[in-house]
Formats: sequence, structure tokens, C-alpha cells
Amino acid sequence: MHSPSNCLKGLLIFFLVSVYSQVSAQNAGTVIGTVKDGKTREALVGVTIQAEGTNAGTTTDVEGKYRLELPVGSYNLKATFVGYAPLTKFNVVLTSGNAQQINFDLLEEAVQLEAATVVLNRSVSVATAETPNSVQKLTTEEIKNNPGGNFDISRVIQVLPGVGGTAGSVGGFRNDLIIRGGGPNENVYYLDGIEIPVINHFATQGSSGGPTGILNVSFIEDATLSSSSFNARYDNALSSVLQFKQRTGNPDQFQGNVRVSSTEVAGTVEGPISPKTTYLASVRRSYLQLLFKAIDLPIRPNYWDFQYKVTSRLNKKTTLTAIGVGAIDEFTFAVPQESSPEKEYILRSNPSINQWNYTVGFSLQRLLENGFMNISASRNMFDNRLDRFEDNRTGDESARVLRSQSQEIENKLRLDVNKFLGKWEYSYGAVLQYVKYNNDFFNLLRRPVFGDDGNVVSPGSSLLFDTAIDFFKYGAFFQATRKLADDRLTLSGGIRTDMNSFTDTGNNPLNTLSPRASLSYQLNEKWRVNGSLGRYFKIPIYTVLGYRERPPVFEADYQYVNRDNEYIRSDHVVLGVEFVPRATTRITVEAFNKRYANYPVSVRDGISLANQGGEFGAIGNENVTSTGAGRSRGIEFFIQQKLSGNFFGVLSYTFFNSEFTGADGVYKPSAWDTRHLVSTQLGYKFKRGWELGGKFLFQGGAPYTPFDLTASQRNYALIGTGVLDNDRLNSQRLRAFNRFDFRIDKKWNAKRFSVDAFIDIQNLFLTKNPAFPQYTFERTEDNSGFKTTDGGTLLSDGSNAIPLILRNEDATVTPALGLVVEF
Repeated sequence: MHSPSNCLKGLLIFFLVSVYSQVSAQNAGTVIGTVKDGKTREALVGVTIQAEGTNAGTTTDVEGKYRLELPVGSYNLKATFVGYAPLTKFNVVLTSGNAQQINFDLLEEAVQLEAATVVLNRSVSVATAETPNSVQKLTTEEIKNNPGGNFDISRVIQVLPGVGGTAGSVGGFRNDLIIRGGGPNENVYYLDGIEIPVINHFATQGSSGGPTGILNVSFIEDATLSSSSFNARYDNALSSVLQFKQRTGNPDQFQGNVRVSSTEVAGTVEGPISPKTTYLASVRRSYLQLLFKAIDLPIRPNYWDFQYKVTSRLNKKTTLTAIGVGAIDEFTFAVPQESSPEKEYILRSNPSINQWNYTVGFSLQRLLENGFMNISASRNMFDNRLDRFEDNRTGDESARVLRSQSQEIENKLRLDVNKFLGKWEYSYGAVLQYVKYNNDFFNLLRRPVFGDDGNVVSPGSSLLFDTAIDFFKYGAFFQATRKLADDRLTLSGGIRTDMNSFTDTGNNPLNTLSPRASLSYQLNEKWRVNGSLGRYFKIPIYTVLGYRERPPVFEADYQYVNRDNEYIRSDHVVLGVEFVPRATTRITVEAFNKRYANYPVSVRDGISLANQGGEFGAIGNENVTSTGAGRSRGIEFFIQQKLSGNFFGVLSYTFFNSEFTGADGVYKPSAWDTRHLVSTQLGYKFKRGWELGGKFLFQGGAPYTPFDLTASQRNYALIGTGVLDNDRLNSQRLRAFNRFDFRIDKKWNAKRFSVDAFIDIQNLFLTKNPAFPQYTFERTEDNSGFKTTDGGTLLSDGSNAIPLILRNEDATVTPALGLVVEF
């Protein structure tokens, strides 16, 4: 993207500015927040909030609120209260610009034996009774300062165990999350308890990845990733549940921030509307299209996104929250000034994309006797248009290769009740959804082949259909937890079922009965063993359900040929151990085994859809059968060091094996079977507002399918891509990937505002990383057309073309310079 010389110039300018800038005075920062009972959600009065290493502290008022002023800097804040386990929030960064909001949820103190508690330190242990293992949490500060993360939550999560990406996403241009060897559409996302299907710009329909995230990190209080042991309240999760918890707006005064970087500008404002109502609002605009034009890339991505949250405390027991998030995306192309085979391939092979999406919702929380209730209503919509033309002849309908104009609309009503009686905890609830999906679709797949006598040797193929479906989805759950053996042993069990009114067997609740159970035993205050098993289901994606084709009898109408598909099933078994040697350190080791059934398999190609979702466009627009199986198993190691002194960091390693079957029933490596995942991130805080961070990522070689050279040569002129030889599915592998990212921050604090200047460099050491091979034809020296073996014009069947395989293994460094101004 940028040359090393430009990167060094940026670093030099950054340091010169820092050297000649006046050192800020010891201005004060403010931290505010609330403290609640973690079970009942009731405010706690008289809780002590202490800044560790100082004499500064305060207590909560009658509404559970606190306010504390400290000199600017980084602190660990500890909340203590009689009868409750203490809780520490690490690396709380105070500036003079914005008040920092830190909330605490305290749990009642467990039984003590001979004055020594048997409870692991909750400050670093993020497990819950229902999800004792396979869970990790990131705070807003860990997201903001992640090297190479670019304030993007999806990228930041790659430092956690079991989290990988497609070859493209790890290389820096997609955010596909591959959790423990499962596909990118096996994850679900919740924002303050409301499901949000799309969290990335330029998302692949039927999947979830894209180049950059939608969510504004300024809103996020923390993000929790569960890769197994899912609470029964969550539906459609096969590989992970990612929960984003947003903070509320500042209840005391107006404040905000502006973030400017090499790729975008974002603004956030917040404050009180009334004594009981606050707001958060933001807008972000990219200028990637200007950057890519400047460096002469043919792609022109352009996007906006918007986000808001309004919170109103109706009375002491009732809180109403309104949230919204949306995006507008446009992905077009321009002819570069200097051409190359790689740039020409991009022009010919990728569709133009026009998307917009939104999620809006209301959530009502009502405190009950010994518990609380949540009711939420939401609506989300995803509008996706894809277009591609032969030889990039945009607008020429005779040259059209792809057209897809589709919409997905969901209206959801959710209810969950949470009760606590002695050592029993239980919850129950239900969900009702009304779904609409429509699509006008055309895709030219292959040219017909004619023999010397003019007869068709191999017929061409294309997909053409339009569809419009609407149906209901509904489900219910129950989960209960009990502590035993002097609170050392925690047992939890749950069950849910999901149904729909569209598929042939969708109304049978026994088909999707999904039990799950977990246990956690605390050996002592430092060691805990955990185990879980569960069965989880996911309805087939809407592009599959809405696909129509004409049956063999030509006179018959188009039919929904995938209505006989079953819910995809995944069975998990996990066993692990957690070790907390000190209050700031956490180490976990887990072994997992996932088994899949009813996975969709393409009738046309005979391969599992589990291998799809890592490219731009859409997946699932074809006839499939619920006959595929899969398995993914492995072991994870994770160590986390919270801020201690001036140092913090994480280290994770995962070894796994991911395989799926196609029409032949033979297990073969999936597209995500990279085997080894290594990630480490280290940070160090210096005096006077300086902070350094580094992140290293390693991923084993990804499997890929070689080209069918004959079919590719015959069809490339039409479709702009090579044709894969699915008889050799994922039989070859790329080289391993690795990258080191580096970040340096410098903060200045004035009386009423603060500035954070940063440089963030991806792939600092210019490592050459592999990408999937691409098939094209050699072009003439002046780039006016294709070279041919006979010197003539290119024949429509490509028989006189000169094939070329692009390896795309250039070393690319991506520096980003930016400012965050808080006011």
C-alpha cells in the first residue's frame, strides 16, 4: 500500500512534532460510572471505588453512581463492598478531554473456608455460571490501542485463542472471523442484547465478513466472545456468540471526540437530554477511495456509517434503551493509470457492490423481585446489489455476467426473565421473528463448447431466478444453574428449540431440541477445571431458502427446491483448566471437539457450503442438500497479563483440524483448515503520555483448490475468473502467513481537551505473505488487449490465449497516521 520510505517519513514527522511540543501539565481526568448487583441489576449504595497505588477513592451514592477525579494517566480501579467479591477494572485511561465511564457488576461473596476464599479472581476471570469456559473479554481500551486493529473490533479479536481468518482477511482486507475451524456465517452478534446481523462494511451476503467494521469503538464498554457453552437464550450460533456492551452517554455534561486517520474521519457526541435520559450519537465517513486513487489501485471503496444510543431511566426499576446502527457502502472500480496483470484481474473478476443496512431496536429492562426481565423489539434490513460485466463493459447488458438485487428483512421480539432463589439461578424466554427475503438473480457460469461439426460438446450453464418469501421464526429456551459443595461446584443446564413456518419440517420442535450442560469445579483460589457439552442449531441462510429453479418438466413453475433442507447441527464437547496465579494474570488451556450434521452441499459442484463465505458477493444461490458432515477439533492455550506496573499483553496458540464432506461423503480439509494459529500482543506505557504496542500474528498455510486449466481457459474471457477443479478440492496449501504490527501513541492533555496522536503500521517487517492464486491471460505490452498464440484477436473460447497464474505474494506495509481529539 505504502512504501517503506513514506512510512519512515511519517515516523520522522511524528517524532519531530512530539519533540517540539510542550509537555502537558498535570491536568485532571474524571471517571464516572455505576455499581450494580450482577444478578438483580439493583444499584449498590456505599461501594468503595479505589484507584490502586493511590490514596484517591470515593463511594457510590443512593443511585449506585460515583464520580472520581484523578491526575491524567492510566489506573486500575477496584470496587469493594461488604458481602460482595471485589472487582478490578484494569488500564482505565483518564484524559482531560472526556470523562471515562467505568461500570461495575458485583457478585455476592462466595463461601469462605478457613478465611481463604475459594473463588477465582473475577477481575481477570470472565467466565459465568452458564458459560464457564471458551469465553474471552476485551475492554474498550484494549480495542482502541490494538496495533494493526485500526479501531476495528473484528480485527482486534484475532488476538484471542481459536480466532483466525481467511487468507484475504488475515492479509488485511477482510474481517472474516473463523472460530475454531467453523465458517464465517456460524457466528452471531448482539449489541446490548439486540441481534445485529451485519457488523462489517461490504459484507458477503450469507456470510459476515467485509473489509472494515461498522461499530464505533467509542460506544463500546466491552466485547465478550463465547466460542462454545452458549447460553440457551442465543439462537443460530454454531461457532461463536459475540456480545457488544455499549456504555451510556455522559449524564452530567456534553462531550465528544473526533477521530481522523489515513482512511476515515469519525465524530461522536454525547450528553444528557434530561435528568434521566442520555444519548450517544456518531457518524463516520471514509476516504479510502481517495487513498486508493492516490496509490493507483483500481478499487474505489466508499462508505458511511451511523450509530446512536438513547437511555432513559423511567423509574427506579425500569430502564428503556433505544439503539441504532446503519451503513451505506459503494464499491466501484476505475481504470488505473499504470496497468498490471494484478490490477486487470481485479477489474475483471470482482463485482461492483452497492449496499445499505441498518438495525434499530428498543429494549426495556424491568427489575423484579429476585431478578429482572428484558423485552426487546428490533428490525434489521440488508439491501445488496451486485453487478459484473464481461471485460468490465459496465452498463452493456449483452456483456452482463452477474446481477443480484436482494433484500433481507427481520422483525424480532424477544423476552427473557432471569430469577435468583438462594443458590439457584434460572432464566427462560422466547423469540418471535417475521422474515422477508427477495432476490432478482442472474449469474452466467460457463460458456457452451461446440465441436468442429457445430454440435454442442459441453453445454453452458447459468442461474436465473427471482424470489420473494416471507415466513415466521420462533423459539423458546430455559436454563438453570446450581452451586454445590460449598460453592466449589457449579452445574448449569439448558434447553431450547427453534422452528419456522417455511421449511418442510420446520414446525417440529423435536427436530431442533438443543440441550446443553456445563460444570465448573474450583480446586482452590488459583485453579479451576471446566467442562461443557451441547447441541446447537442454525437455520439455513436466506439465499439458500429463497433459491428457486425450474424442475425438469419445462412447463412447471419455478419451485423452492431447498424447502426440504434441515437446520444445520453442531455438537460441542469442551474440557479445560483455568489458572489465576495472581490478580492480574490468567492462563487457560482447552481441548474442543465439534461435530457437524445437515450441512448444505451444492448439487451443482458437490462441495460443502462450509468452504464458502470468504469472498465478496453472495453465497447460497443454488440447489443444495442437507447431506454434509463436518468435524473440527483442537487445543488452545491462552495467557493474559492485565496492566501491572506499565506492562500488559496476551499470548495465544491454537492447533486444530477442520474437515467437511461433500456429495462423495469423504472428509476433506475445509477452506479454513490452517492448523496453527499464534497471536501475541504486548503494550508498555511510558511517562508523559507515551505508549508502545506490538502484535504478531501467525497462521498456518490455508488449503486451496487448483484450477481446472481447460475449463478456465475456455471461460475466462466471459466470467473473468478461473474455474476450480473441485475433483481436487483443497488438495494444495499456501505457505504460512505471519505479520508484525506496531503502534505508537502520544497523548497531550490541556485543561478542557486532549489529543492522542498515533502511528499504526501493519506488517512492519515487510513480510511476503501468500494469497490464493488467480487465473488470467497475458496482456499485450500496451495493455490494449490479450496476447494470443497466433497474433490475432482473442477467440471467445480462449483457445488462442496465453494463460497466466498470478501468485500475489508481494510484501505490503500499511502505515496509518491519525489523531483523536476529545473535548
